[in-house]
Amino acid sequence: MIPTFRRVHFLGICGTAMGAVAAAMRDRGFEVTGQDEKIYPPMSTFLEAKGITITSGYRAEDMPQADLVVVGNAISRGNAVLEAVLNRKLAYLSLPETLKFFFLQGRHNLVVTGTHGKTTTTSLLAWIFEHAGEAPGYLIGGIPANLGQGACLRDSKYFVIEGDEYDTAFFDKRSKFLHYLPELVIVNNIEFDHADIYANLDEIKLSFRRLLNIVPSEGLVLINADDENAVDVSRDCHAEVRRVGFAETADNAIRSVNHSPAGSSFELFGEPFSLSLSGDFNIRNAAMAISAAHHYGIPLAIIREALASFHGIKRRQEIRGVVNGITIIDDFGHHPTAIRETLAALRGKFPEARLWAIFEPRSNTTRRAVFQQALPAAFAEAYGVFLSQVARLEQLPLADRLVPERVISDLIASGKHAFYEPSAQDIVNRIRPLVRQSDVIVVFSNGGFDGIHQKLLETL
Repeated sequence: MIPTFRRVHFLGICGTAMGAVAAAMRDRGFEVTGQDEKIYPPMSTFLEAKGITITSGYRAEDMPQADLVVVGNAISRGNAVLEAVLNRKLAYLSLPETLKFFFLQGRHNLVVTGTHGKTTTTSLLAWIFEHAGEAPGYLIGGIPANLGQGACLRDSKYFVIEGDEYDTAFFDKRSKFLHYLPELVIVNNIEFDHADIYANLDEIKLSFRRLLNIVPSEGLVLINADDENAVDVSRDCHAEVRRVGFAETADNAIRSVNHSPAGSSFELFGEPFSLSLSGDFNIRNAAMAISAAHHYGIPLAIIREALASFHGIKRRQEIRGVVNGITIIDDFGHHPTAIRETLAALRGKFPEARLWAIFEPRSNTTRRAVFQQALPAAFAEAYGVFLSQVARLEQLPLADRLVPERVISDLIASGKHAFYEPSAQDIVNRIRPLVRQSDVIVVFSNGGFDGIHQKLLETL
């Protein structure tokens, strides 16, 4: 017998995706409650406005009666509420499973994957469908300026979703994207990342092969023609595969590329397109989104309008302010390739400026020594570089840690101005006398970095 769920409880409800799904289930008539450790606006007020009761902390006695518990990715064994769920033998699902069972069945699901560019490509694709009047559902790991929110789980023929290769939950170590019932898959690129759950690149490629193996025969896979790993995982795929990129072998070939301080322009399908984003990688992101939208019959003229009116995403080359002629930019980049490509794009956008790069080694991969050799080369376009202390040092054995001082010494040996400063405030104090009018400072971090952007704006 298939159970009937009426009361649904979310563990970790204030996460962006968790909160969006909780609110959508409340809109569908479920009784929804939740618990989280960090409860603060805007998510807390958004959920309260939906009539959802949220409890602070994870005390088992605070968990209300529930027919189904949705377990967030950050919840692990030892959590008191999770232990109560298991001991009481309650039904539970991961968030990706919840999406699959309650929101994705019967939809045309467009899943955007890859080590880099997922958020930008998903945002572009969702905006194209929105601009075309298709009113898509979407779930994005960022906040596109045009959409104003990263999640919208309305009833729609189409659902555009950012597909993460990270694991699903404490009880399901498969990639999240394997739950998304894909009809169309975009594979932007594949590199080694997530060193906390993958031992090597081959394990990551295996997960992508498993994803492509569930795309229906009438579906479509769009592959980065310029990425050998992406091309490799698409071999023997049962769905149609089209290669998108700059390579001569590309089925959907990008041509007539031009970069300027105002953005980028290029041709695809013999038609001109322009967007305010900079860099070859953003052109390829756009080409993927165009190819997907074109496949579903959206006219190229409408797609062109959507791209030209796209205003970017928070934390992706986001200008946080300009003070005394110095531009402060926030970027989510935390992988050597992302850092390199972002700096190359900013060099095109600010051709005469001195670029200062500030990097916080914070992700589960960049905290480790795996990128010790690759990081110095990633800063090739920077005039000067600052690295902070590795985040959460105590969680890693000494031999496994990235050594920022060694990255700095390698950069100095290559002729760069480079500095190791442990904290955000130390970096602000050190950079203050070094910068001058027309300089550009880009901060790379996938966290808050102790409010360094505001500290820079106030100090400079």
